Amino acid sequence: MTKQEIFDKISKIIEDRFEVTKDKITNDLNFRTDLDADSIDFVEFIMELEDTFGAEISDDDAEKLTTIGQVVDYIYDHQEKTD
Repeated sequence: MTKQEIFDKISKIIEDRFEVTKDKITNDLNFRTDLDADSIDFVEFIMELEDTFGAEISDDDAEKLTTIGQVVDYIYDHQEKTD
């Protein structure tokens, strides 16, 4: 999956979960400051990412993810590589 495909899937989740219009979603969008997400919102978002991408995101790693771009990079770097 390309970074753009990952970004598009994450954007859709953010649109639905945080009621943000697509034009406001950029790689620099910050979950806590721009989306005003509290810890419960963030945990639920991480769980939805895990379900969507079939990946497990550790609590330690999740705490370091603050922007959409960081999440895209994380998913991209941790996806199953198929040859």
